[in-house]
Amino acid sequence: MATALTTPGVWSARDTTPAEIEAALLRLMHERANEGMVHAPARVLNLVVVIDRDRKGEISNRLDRINRDNPARTILVVVEEGKQDLDAMATLIHDQPDALGSNTVFRERIEIDCGTEQLEHLDTIIYPVLATEVGTVVWSPHGHPEAVDALRGLATTVLIDSLDIPEWHDAITRIAELSEHAEVSDLAWLRSNPWRERVAAAFDPDVWRPELDAINRVVVRMHPGSTLAALLWLGWIASRLEWQPHVMDLDKDDHKSGHATGAAGQIELVIENDDTMPVPGLSGLTIETTNGLSLSLDRGVGGLRATRVLPSGAETDWTILGASRGEDGILAHGVTNALIPDRLFRPALEAACAFGGRASIAKALGK
Repeated sequence: MATALTTPGVWSARDTTPAEIEAALLRLMHERANEGMVHAPARVLNLVVVIDRDRKGEISNRLDRINRDNPARTILVVVEEGKQDLDAMATLIHDQPDALGSNTVFRERIEIDCGTEQLEHLDTIIYPVLATEVGTVVWSPHGHPEAVDALRGLATTVLIDSLDIPEWHDAITRIAELSEHAEVSDLAWLRSNPWRERVAAAFDPDVWRPELDAINRVVVRMHPGSTLAALLWLGWIASRLEWQPHVMDLDKDDHKSGHATGAAGQIELVIENDDTMPVPGLSGLTIETTNGLSLSLDRGVGGLRATRVLPSGAETDWTILGASRGEDGILAHGVTNALIPDRLFRPALEAACAFGGRASIAKALGK
């Protein structure tokens, strides 16, 4: 039997049910509508976030910081070991009224406390409280793959950070499996956006465009343990330039190598560890061509440091400012990416799987 507490804009209950949560949320919205003002939900998607209770504060704060730019019905599933019943809270958070003082929007935050044993059937708990007219994004930053698997029938997009999975082959297989059921928005992929954008911009002028077909060597430098981020970047350039990927030797810790076949013939591919890199992700890359041109990008203070060496030996250096969005920016981009999926991700993933060469990856992709 639920014990409920209701105050203006807030409802909470212990030992409740999904149906009671749904009814309470509708009642809160109905009460707002009877106040003589026009109230509308600021909602373009459902954002379901599965988190551990002992790390709830960190994720809640990040969501609060991106909420205004990514309006959603946010449903926090707070997991606690050994918990048997459901506790819940529903809150309507109102923005300031408009200039006439008659119209306002509100944001919806629902928190559901449950135990680990309930995660395998999380869809039956979440479905009644979803807004059915918009898509659903699922994010489980503290693991709990069983929760994501239970929800992928409801999800239009799964938000994931593949760098949270220690082994690159486990991470790429997991992404491939999820992509068969929903769109995947990978924060590790989004962190490398500046590297893709800057390389594309460097070769965009007509004078440099022909050099793309002359590329014969690519070196990617990374934080140790960021192999998948490097593979996705290589998958991006291979898919965009229509290279034929071949299985790479990825067993060595500090120097991974392989090749692809392109317009210039065999293209050497190298992935190197950068022990000075303070955070996961890419630290630099170098692209060389058969004509003697070289372009390098390296992480530096204030942005990316670029160096272009011409066939004559002449060297040009410059700094590309503002390359990093920060972790809050990456998360906001990940949620936004759920609304407009990146059409470049799937081809890059397929090429990365080919570089990985694992039969389980190919099977997961339906190849």
